[in-house]
Amino acid sequence: MKNLKQRLQQGETLHGCWLNLGSSLTAEIVGMSGFDWVLIDLEHGAGVEKDVLYQLQALEHTPAAAIVRIESGQRQRIHRILDLGAEGIMVPRISNAGEAADIAGSLRYPPDGTRGIAKMVRASDFGQNFPEYFNNGKDSILGIVQIETAEVLHHLDAVAATDGIDVLFIGPSDLSMELGIFGQLDHPLFKDALKATVNAAQKAGKAVGILLQNPDDYKTYHELGIRFIACGADGTFVSQGARNMANKLKGFL
Repeated sequence: MKNLKQRLQQGETLHGCWLNLGSSLTAEIVGMSGFDWVLIDLEHGAGVEKDVLYQLQALEHTPAAAIVRIESGQRQRIHRILDLGAEGIMVPRISNAGEAADIAGSLRYPPDGTRGIAKMVRASDFGQNFPEYFNNGKDSILGIVQIETAEVLHHLDAVAATDGIDVLFIGPSDLSMELGIFGQLDHPLFKDALKATVNAAQKAGKAVGILLQNPDDYKTYHELGIRFIACGADGTFVSQGARNMANKLKGFL
């Protein structure tokens, strides 16, 4: 484990990006580039569950901690990804504190939660270090829920207060779509939702995250108190790099 949870609790700002190609090679390249964390995306990414295993193996020797966004908060999906060795789980589009509590419970073994026990899994070095993994998981595994629905804005305090939820992560595209102002991140409705999320998280001693659409917006969000910041994706990096090189070569003609 790479101590993301402890670092957030100490007030550090942690930087990350998305992995959406399903590739262990791009995962390794990005993991070695200097990010604190990377997110393997099973909600919208090209990879499937089997690809997650290879990406986690590729990231093992890099400084970047591996978080996985699953498609929903189903307990069995969370268990399976954790057993593979993910250091955190992100769940999209939650609506209320009950959903947050169910997710938090799925991250923890009994008596603190409902996670099923299997010793011979990659997360515990195939049983060799299960007691240590069992005892430390509560303090190591990062629980992240995405603030993307209009309904959840009415329950922010309760969601933030949920034990086991560490980060309230704002999805700008989905949230602005839900508010009827798609892409208008300067709109008062979006700004109010943003501030309400930060206020709820700070009262509960939790962190707020966001996916930046433009790195030039970094200062704005950091000054609001957001400390779990992502920008870019492996697919974006490959696409931009390829276009830039092709255009540069054409410029010599």
